[in-house]
Amino acid sequence: MMHGTVSDIGVPTIILSIEGQDWQAMIDTGFNGDLELPEVLRNVLKPQYAGRVTSSLAGGQTIEEDVYLVDFPFDGQIVQAKATFVVGSEILIGTHLLQEYRLQIDFVRQTVVLEKAIRFSESII
Repeated sequence: MMHGTVSDIGVPTIILSIEGQDWQAMIDTGFNGDLELPEVLRNVLKPQYAGRVTSSLAGGQTIEEDVYLVDFPFDGQIVQAKATFVVGSEILIGTHLLQEYRLQIDFVRQTVVLEKAIRFSESII
């Protein structure tokens, strides 16, 4: 289980530790990919080129960008994820990376909880 906060401007965030450094990661429910990572993490994560992807942005814009496979530390594990790299210092977490999680955002209390969910079919014996 992971805990985070909602910023004063309403952005749900969690803190991720990558190579001993803490990074603020924004949970972007409008982003259906895995990750958007700062360019400074490229050498740290040693990405493997996976191809090009077309992404639809807010406002109807469409862009093409390179996508990479990375072994990414998430919730106490290393998961393989697809990532794009951008100039900047923020990590965006998309809904595809969260497909096995329950996301609870409490805007009043400014809390975020990410909990690995058990699929109903897995709980039947």
